[in-house]
Amino acid sequence: MSIESQTALNDVNLAAVGALVEAIQADPAKAKTTWAAHVSWNGAFRSSSRVRAFDAVPSDEPLALGGSDQAPNPVEQLLGALGNCLAVGYAANASVAGIALDELTIDVKGDVDLHVFLGLAEGHAGFDSITATVRLKSSAGADQIAALHERVRTSSPVGHTLAAAVPLTIVPA
Repeated sequence: MSIESQTALNDVNLAAVGALVEAIQADPAKAKTTWAAHVSWNGAFRSSSRVRAFDAVPSDEPLALGGSDQAPNPVEQLLGALGNCLAVGYAANASVAGIALDELTIDVKGDVDLHVFLGLAEGHAGFDSITATVRLKSSAGADQIAALHERVRTSSPVGHTLAAAVPLTIVPA
């Protein structure tokens, strides 16, 4: 089944995906995109991020880390961002491949040693490891599902960003 033979699968607008693919094939510069967020500090360990015209997304730290536990903290949001990116990847790639998804859940967890964050040591302050466990139900064959897993693993923008050393610049304005 090809992307041209259907208008929607798994609630994915295949016409829009196909149009984007065609536009990028015609003009490769259209593949270069920039994404942005604006974060405002709201006191203590609370902040909020705004993306495009959406409502602000709050952030806070748990009580044990000195926060008021009013919202997920940044590392939890990062895990959620990875899970959401993987879900998009599964929906898009399954739909393009003609695979109907009956159910998809992704559990993401990671380990962080707080020594560096708390100023008790020097070194790596981020996740030591992250694991995403994907549970997918579909009537597709095992080979199709294995190929889908591999395609998503190798094409996730957030997954690649976390797995690779990405230049990060923090600039005081």
